[in-house]
Amino acid sequence: ACSSEQEQVVCGAVQDVNDFWEDALPTFFDTAYQPTKTVFFSGATSTGCGQASSQTGPFYCPNDNLVYFDLDFLVALEQQLIGASTDLAQQYIVAHEYGHHVQNVLGTNAQVQQAQQNDPSRANQYSVALELQADCFAGAWVGARDVLDNPAELDEAIKAAEGVGDDRIQQRSQG
Repeated sequence: ACSSEQEQVVCGAVQDVNDFWEDALPTFFDTAYQPTKTVFFSGATSTGCGQASSQTGPFYCPNDNLVYFDLDFLVALEQQLIGASTDLAQQYIVAHEYGHHVQNVLGTNAQVQQAQQNDPSRANQYSVALELQADCFAGAWVGARDVLDNPAELDEAIKAAEGVGDDRIQQRSQG
């Protein structure tokens, strides 16, 4: 259900990101894209990856191939880390989480998990690389959509990338 204004922004971004990867994945990776869905929740929810609360932030669960958004958390996060609620920031978050889905489709997630098991001392480095690649995928979508028409929008995009990354969310919720 995409009834509220914020839900409509997220749903529109979900559709656009899915459309982008439907074309881009076969073109650039010679792989068919497998669309996924977004689940909105409030407070807490059960996922294929276990229980999640709004402290978790928006996330992708590779076990059930779903993207999860607690909309209340999204608003609070943007106000705390970015300083304003913006459509581009919300859309960027969607694109980042769907970037994790692309990693799952490509098998990158499984490769990173295997590398972490094989070399636990570098597990964090592999995790950071996975996050940076999801950011790169989100950036590819932003770039393809030509939404950065002026310096203020570019600044907004950079603030979104810096402020809503999974490392920042974990730092704020777990220390």
